[in-house]
Amino acid sequence: MPNIIRPEKISIKNNSELNEGFIQEEIAKDPSIIGLGDLILKDKERIQPKAGRLDLLLQDQDSNRRYEVELQLGASDESHIIRTIEYWDIEKKRYPQYDHCAVIIAEDITSRFLNVVSLFNGFIPLIAIQMNAYRINGDYGLIFTKVLDEMPLGLVDEDEEVQEVTDRGFWLKERGTADTVKMADKMLEMVNEISSGYSLKYNKH
Repeated sequence: MPNIIRPEKISIKNNSELNEGFIQEEIAKDPSIIGLGDLILKDKERIQPKAGRLDLLLQDQDSNRRYEVELQLGASDESHIIRTIEYWDIEKKRYPQYDHCAVIIAEDITSRFLNVVSLFNGFIPLIAIQMNAYRINGDYGLIFTKVLDEMPLGLVDEDEEVQEVTDRGFWLKERGTADTVKMADKMLEMVNEISSGYSLKYNKH
């Protein structure tokens, strides 16, 4: 029968052998351990103009997506949120050719933190990851769990995919007039002069 081992959960913040620098180095050596895919290290302790240092800058190997990562031992707090968003904003403005995402990694992601972040999630791409450390027979294990994923805003076309179909008569008699339909016909002619094959759709909205 296999032997079940119960690991001891520890606080990194209160541990004399571990510290933020050690965790930072472990992520830098293998960024995939935080669970965001096959990432590469672009920089660490990256100096920000008049704003301190960014803990880690990671990039997806197969795309132009970059992650501005901030580490926090113990519980997440307001200053940690502000600092992470500030670094994300600076990098986004300096290197607009990349798709940027802010990442907060903390030992304790509080409910208050999640409530605050949810207010602007969708407008600021932000991921929150809870970091847990365990001691097993003198060694340590790190587990990273994504507790808040970014919420990208939907496109207009996605929300208007289903349309109530009407006909030309609806726009002539109920919604528009003969003049407005004539204007639409004229615009269609102009479009087809440039690239042929287009026709009007008489959707209700």
